[in-house]
Amino acid sequence: MSDPKVWVAISFLIFVALVARIGWRIATKALDARAERVRTELAEASRLRAEAEALLKAAEAERAAAMAEAEDMIARAQAEAERVAARTAAEVEAQARAREKMAMDRIAAAEAAAIAEVRAAAAEVAAAAAAATLRQMADPAEEAARLDAAVADLPRAFRAAA
Repeated sequence: MSDPKVWVAISFLIFVALVARIGWRIATKALDARAERVRTELAEASRLRAEAEALLKAAEAERAAAMAEAEDMIARAQAEAERVAARTAAEVEAQARAREKMAMDRIAAAEAAAIAEVRAAAAEVAAAAAAATLRQMADPAEEAARLDAAVADLPRAFRAAA
């Protein structure tokens, strides 16, 4: 063991062992740090994924609620439109009936006025005819009797005409 080559080889092996041990520690620390960083990033990614899924569920729930509200609004609008249409139809029907009644009243009034005019004209014609007939007759006593008979017969003639 006195050969220097042996001691150089032993010292070289000790040196390599020390360097390898120190290098191993440095490499394992670096790998452990990298593994920890990867674990942290995975945990963060998992947390972000869970948060994104929760946001997605919330957005889907809000969308469903908005759709339900929109459908409800559409149903209410349709019901209101039907009510307005029914009310408008009823108002138009009522106006038509009122106009029809007014027209019938006007027709009845015009008819009554025409009947009154015809009666008045008939009375005038009868009076004129009676006067002409009386003028043609020469006997005043006979004329008075005929006039009295015609005047007495007027109520019966008016009842028959009505």
